[in-house]
Amino acid sequence: MEITAETRTDVTVVSISGTVDSGTAVALASTLRAHAENGGSHLVADLTHVDYMSSAGLRALLETVKEARQRGGDLRLASVQPNVLRVLDLSGFTKILKVFSTVAAAAASFTA
Repeated sequence: MEITAETRTDVTVVSISGTVDSGTAVALASTLRAHAENGGSHLVADLTHVDYMSSAGLRALLETVKEARQRGGDLRLASVQPNVLRVLDLSGFTKILKVFSTVAAAAASFTA
């Protein structure tokens, strides 16, 4: 798994690629939490290149959204692949997190 982050005005876009499972979820949670704690409480997770997400990955997203919301922000998901979206939907995460078709739409939703 690879993670990169880019700050765009008031939104931090965290791009993730590869598999998010028990071996990589700790690194993802740590990275997302660090951005939320350092003033980047408006977070977009770009999942364009995530091909698999386990329950450990879901836990990392849940921890992050809680942290961001406590700081007055939120975590939005963008460009979720169909197999990952299915996991999010079956686990009820699509009721907790807002999902957008593009990074631009997710980022713009913070100002809407």
